[in-house]
Amino acid sequence: MDIQKLVEQHGNSRVNLLSILHDLQNQSEDNCLYMQSIEELSEIMDIPVAEIVSTASFYTMFSLKPRGRHLIRLCISPPCYVMGEENILEAIQEKLGIGLGETTEDKMFTLEGSSCLGACGVAPVCSIDDEFYGNLTREKIHRILDQVAAEEGAVSERN
Repeated sequence: MDIQKLVEQHGNSRVNLLSILHDLQNQSEDNCLYMQSIEELSEIMDIPVAEIVSTASFYTMFSLKPRGRHLIRLCISPPCYVMGEENILEAIQEKLGIGLGETTEDKMFTLEGSSCLGACGVAPVCSIDDEFYGNLTREKIHRILDQVAAEEGAVSERN
């Protein structure tokens, strides 16, 4: 990936750092920001590495360690908890064999907790990549995970 071109697309300004980090992470095979890329970005933008790492580690949408191709964020806030989030967490853990902060062996899914996804009216809720799912039940989350896995299978069959 050409970080110089990425910076040129967004503009070499601190106000564009988050957008650049998003694109940089999206271009990564492991859905994360690598230190080598951060160091190169630091040099190009003349921003200290520590400042970029601090920014990236502050926001939960960024990761400094490899993650699965599909990021599941389960809301663990009080409204979701009251509406059964524990059951959804348990269902995901049973289905995928992973806990919070873990990635499936095939690198397809990473499960993370989120303090709030802003959809309390349809609690319990999760997001997978950029898609939000509410009013979750054990059965519904199983169907959703099967669908995401099937869609990925269809994509790799075409490639």
